[in-house]
Amino acid sequence: MAFTGTQQKCKACDKTVYFVDQLSADGVSYHKACFRCHHCKGTLKTRSPSKVSMMFSGTQDKCATCGKTAYPLEKVTVENVSYHKSCFRCSHGGCSISPSNYAALEGILYCKHHFSQLFKEKGSYNHLIKTASMKRAAAVPEVASAVPEI
Repeated sequence: MAFTGTQQKCKACDKTVYFVDQLSADGVSYHKACFRCHHCKGTLKTRSPSKVSMMFSGTQDKCATCGKTAYPLEKVTVENVSYHKSCFRCSHGGCSISPSNYAALEGILYCKHHFSQLFKEKGSYNHLIKTASMKRAAAVPEVASAVPEI
């Protein structure tokens, strides 16, 4: 059984790259020996992170409530928005909520109990929308002050 080449050519030497010697960076194929630093010509090594290290590695996900990094082990994601488990709380009563028992209006989280209770008080959600916009306006200065100036 012979090793067959890929259709990929090495970006450095323009020769066929075999699977056993293939290294890919940013979608570009190289031979492992051809993957070198342009400055010092030293061979660059790559390593694949383990699944466990991926769980603790940095992430771009920020908690919608506090704005801090939400790591995979401590986050809840609903409707493509991430929260810390501790931040995923009802804004009215502060009670803990889960993806199966929450309601959101204008980005403000409620447990289903308080959401229906607040509707029954006024017969509509208009007062909640007004409260949500006031909370959002109050949160803007806090987030802006947390971001360091460059």
